Amino acid sequence: MRAERIDECPVNLEARVVHARPLAQDGPDDDATFLFEATVTRVHVHHSIRMAGTANRVDPDRWRPLIMSFQRFYGLLGEVHPSRLASIPEEWYR
Repeated sequence: MRAERIDECPVNLEARVVHARPLAQDGPDDDATFLFEATVTRVHVHHSIRMAGTANRVDPDRWRPLIMSFQRFYGLLGEVHPSRLASIPEEWYR
């Protein structure tokens, strides 16, 4: 079976869940929060960000990952653009 990939994402990881265990539960009627430990089994890297002349290396000058931190989007040099999620009160995520 072939794993699904996201076309817009230049790096996709396939993984296998090794352990899953409850981490926390807010109240008696709430579902538990789980912690998953996974082992990466395969890495897919788009050719546009590979280091020239190699099959297994990412060129850091070509890859600009997007990182979400506290509802805001960041790149390697600072905040990239505002997030619509940042306009939603955090309490709504519960």
